[in-house]
Amino acid sequence: MSTLNRRSFLQSSLSTAAAAPALAPQRAATEKPNILWICTDQQRWDTIHSLGNNRIRTPNIDRLVREGVAFTNTYCQNPVCTPSRGSFLTGCYPSTIRCTRNGNDYFPEQETSKLISRVLNGSGYDCGMVGKFHLSSSYMRVEPRLDDGYRLFEWSHAPRWEEHWPIEQQRYHYWLRERGGDFRRDYRSQKLEDWPAKAPGRPGPGMETRLHEVTWCGETAMDYMSNALRQPWFISINMYAPHPAFDPPREFLKRVDVDSMISPAFRDEEMKTQLRFSKIDHQTKVPRHPNSYQDKHMVAAYYAQIELIDYQVGRMLETLESTGQSDNTIVIFTSDHGEMLGDHALNMKGCRFYEGAVHVPLIFRWPGRYRAGLRSSGLVELTDITPTLLEAAGLPVPDYVQGRSLTGILRGDADAGKHRDFVRSEYWDSLKEPNSTRADMMRDERYKLVVYHGHQLGELYDLEEDPQEFNNLWDSHDHRAAKNRLTSRFFDDFILKADIGSPRIGPM
Repeated sequence: MSTLNRRSFLQSSLSTAAAAPALAPQRAATEKPNILWICTDQQRWDTIHSLGNNRIRTPNIDRLVREGVAFTNTYCQNPVCTPSRGSFLTGCYPSTIRCTRNGNDYFPEQETSKLISRVLNGSGYDCGMVGKFHLSSSYMRVEPRLDDGYRLFEWSHAPRWEEHWPIEQQRYHYWLRERGGDFRRDYRSQKLEDWPAKAPGRPGPGMETRLHEVTWCGETAMDYMSNALRQPWFISINMYAPHPAFDPPREFLKRVDVDSMISPAFRDEEMKTQLRFSKIDHQTKVPRHPNSYQDKHMVAAYYAQIELIDYQVGRMLETLESTGQSDNTIVIFTSDHGEMLGDHALNMKGCRFYEGAVHVPLIFRWPGRYRAGLRSSGLVELTDITPTLLEAAGLPVPDYVQGRSLTGILRGDADAGKHRDFVRSEYWDSLKEPNSTRADMMRDERYKLVVYHGHQLGELYDLEEDPQEFNNLWDSHDHRAAKNRLTSRFFDDFILKADIGSPRIGPM
């Protein structure tokens, strides 16, 4: 499926989209760059057209790839929302900042000073946040506000499942009512002929484009850029998509070619081999054969959500241009973690570290300052974003930051094929499990090691020979040296990065 011209695509399929808000006059550039950080929710790395997926249309994300630097081997530090977000917003591992689980009562108060928004605000940035924050639980309550540095804070968590999250107090629903929408009335009211009713992620039409949560995120961001924030500004856009439910607008769903979708990466024997891990993860208790549901429809709806995201990315880029801010704005596009999407008989997220769950997109663009059209294959962590932004803003990188700046690669001063020797990801009781599972992943340029602590279970994959991770070498005698090397490296790295308490002020 070829990429269509963006203008003709939008004109032909998005006649119902809301118009952009009025734009402010062009503004002069400031010494410090503006920062537009777009973070999607649960988006895999392999969902961008120009980076190898010709079954999805992402012309605006493709533009960021063409005009910026795409890091093609980026890994999140937890395959679950809250610990991943806490990690990339501070540049620290989830265990370091004691933010390791979804459903947590609070984000540690002593760690709030490390939030990138708080640091930037303290240096003169005007900060705004729209969408999902999720540094503590929103279950049956409004997420408690932190001393986070944001002056404008348009919070909205899950637009669905109102029995779990109070939708009436979410900013998206205020916006929705202002436009004559009613979520209970309008959600799933759009119909699509011959669309299956059941599949993981509940794929099917949700809200129409002009009333969709992704549209609200995009339009609020445009208002922030045009009217509401002073320069230099920092904007966090946290869309609740393509997270399940896979519920794009009907017009986006109609445009996706279901028959062209590739079925999940799966082998029949995994219906049995996955049961070995059934005690450590809710996903794995009952593996689902992709043939037992409409797997291609599930993938198609997930892709349609991403195409909706892409459309809003385009509108945000147009706003930067119309307000004369494009050249002085860093744009980042990434996601908090991935989605299994049926691979290996698994769906959604949990205590597994397959590529679909932990490998995410990461793109930077800063015209005239960062290289254009560069693709970096080096191993990267989401912790690396915070020190990169601090350097771009002319700020020192604090000692507590565990990420490594990407500035050298972005400017073309460092080898784009090498950044880290390895990347790490953690899962420490991250979702509600009967036995509080704890696990860790270590990946170098060739091998991936996963250890499920206390279970005598693990995984080892040779990603050069087995990129789809079908052949678990954990018990292979021939690969014992690789297993031991990664285990030792992980142990050293964990100890060397452990929090050792308050700073030293004297010899004794």
